[in-house]
Amino acid sequence: MDDDPLLKQARRRVKMKIGFYLHAAIYLLVNAALMAANLVTGGPRWHLAPLLGWGLGLAIHGLVTLMVLRGDGLRERMVAEEVQRLRSRQ
Repeated sequence: MDDDPLLKQARRRVKMKIGFYLHAAIYLLVNAALMAANLVTGGPRWHLAPLLGWGLGLAIHGLVTLMVLRGDGLRERMVAEEVQRLRSRQ
């Protein structure tokens, strides 16, 4: 059963999704703690720098995950079209 290609693909996709969800959860927790620390200590809003920098990284991670997950179907469709083109030439 472990040799099933669909099972392998499903596991890979779930691993990518969980990786992004974990990244987002840690982002929220750490940045909430930084914001709370900044509010308690006062002064300039230094918590915005990691919030924005890490937020950009999280957004890129999300886009890459989305493109890879959506791209699986696209890749398969392109392969199927190419196979059809090659067969029609024969």
